Amino acid sequence: MDKTLIAFYSYTGNTRKLASQIHSTIGGDIIEIETTVLYEGDYNSVVKQGKDEVTRRYKPAIRPLSVQLDKYDTIVLGMPVWWYTIAPAVLTFLTENNFLGKKIIPFATNGGWIGHTFKDIKELCPDSEVKNEINIKYSGDRLSTSMKEIEKWMDDIK
Repeated sequence: MDKTLIAFYSYTGNTRKLASQIHSTIGGDIIEIETTVLYEGDYNSVVKQGKDEVTRRYKPAIRPLSVQLDKYDTIVLGMPVWWYTIAPAVLTFLTENNFLGKKIIPFATNGGWIGHTFKDIKELCPDSEVKNEINIKYSGDRLSTSMKEIEKWMDDIK
């Protein structure tokens, strides 16, 4: 039987709420990917900083993980979309850890366009099976993707 980890990064809290719901539904363990230095300032200044970091492919330092990834077969990976790709903290997570032979099931939260988020994960983890991805849309802090669609996805990945 696969051992599952739900790993997520959340800036506004939307991804955190979904990760908790996924954890309650499918079980496994859960961890939050956290930067060592938090983003500060108003929303617009963080958006500007985020765009700069994505453009430069900046990898912020993240806190040590509270689990050993080698103990997991499946990683359900949650992240917000920043400038059409993964958030910088998730870039750090994916490049600093070994995902050889693991199944990665990504879910991305966004209020605009998902861009090349899932393609980028597949390129960063060529020795993994990246599948069953889902794009979960928000309008501000309100969910736009139907709960029925999210529940079906959760049933599919159980």
